[in-house]
Amino acid sequence: MDDKRLNGLLKWSIENSENSRNDPNAKPPTSDLTPELLASIMGGPSDADLMKAAIEIISSNDQEQISLEDKLIAFDNFEQLIESLDNANNMANLGLWTPLLEQLHHEEREVRKMTAWCIGTAVQNNVRTQERLLAMGEHGVPRLVHLATNEDEHEDVRRKAVYALSSACRNYQPAMDLFVEELTKKGHEAAKVDATDMEQVDQIVHGLREKIKKA
Repeated sequence: MDDKRLNGLLKWSIENSENSRNDPNAKPPTSDLTPELLASIMGGPSDADLMKAAIEIISSNDQEQISLEDKLIAFDNFEQLIESLDNANNMANLGLWTPLLEQLHHEEREVRKMTAWCIGTAVQNNVRTQERLLAMGEHGVPRLVHLATNEDEHEDVRRKAVYALSSACRNYQPAMDLFVEELTKKGHEAAKVDATDMEQVDQIVHGLREKIKKA
């Protein structure tokens, strides 16, 4: 442990010791040490470290060392982490969007499904991540529309793609406009939808789900 971390830990320990708390002449604690900072001082991984580790496993091509089950566990951990808005927003700073979206092309359907699920979680009720997904160009919304409308794709993958699209477009008009545009290219009739009108959004989303059910 480096000197800075050690000094911080010692300061916190002294200020929060039983003797200090019971000493009426003792100065009040000045440290704003939080559980997260304490974990950092003690060498524990931060959420950012855990997110990067999960994506490293998810995007690994080392089939001898990392199994499909390992990847699915990493996806599950990553999805739980990005339920936090702060962690979801931090994906861009950590450079995680590109390696995540690349998994939409993975040969394993479970990987494609889990990728769409994570995207949906990351962009749900979060305009910053909705903007980031849109900024990823053809690798984002258009790819999700392809998965959602491709009749050769597995049903569970298509359903998760619809979930991701629903999350990406609600209350965010630029993504909704692109969603409708891509649907039209795929031969699906779709008029302009107001992204803030949940009835209109639900109508287009439910329409896709019904087509998947009938496929």
